[in-house]
Amino acid sequence: MNLGSKGKKRVVLPSRPEPPTVEQILEDVQNSASDDPLFTLLDQTDPASTPTSGDGEVELRFEQCRRFMELNQRLTEAQERLTEQRGELRRTADVLQRDIQDVKARTLDTAASG
Repeated sequence: MNLGSKGKKRVVLPSRPEPPTVEQILEDVQNSASDDPLFTLLDQTDPASTPTSGDGEVELRFEQCRRFMELNQRLTEAQERLTEQRGELRRTADVLQRDIQDVKARTLDTAASG
């Protein structure tokens, strides 16, 4: 008997969409407004990365792409860490479940023999 799963219904999640292509990312960046919330957020977290050369629009787009790619890399790394941590939690839950079953068995054995 699994006490942790009583009354829980398994939620079926939709399948994960394919990641965007480089062309789609570049198109999104080119079509975004300069006051796009993502770029505003990135400006707050990385103030040293503002463009400094003469061709402002091209430099701005380049910096936006670069910051987007850095953020995407950080998100990928965070996803990998979370996947590892989820595995650790599952393994720990399995060990805990076995320990609970052992304690229950010992309790029943003690009650039956005592």
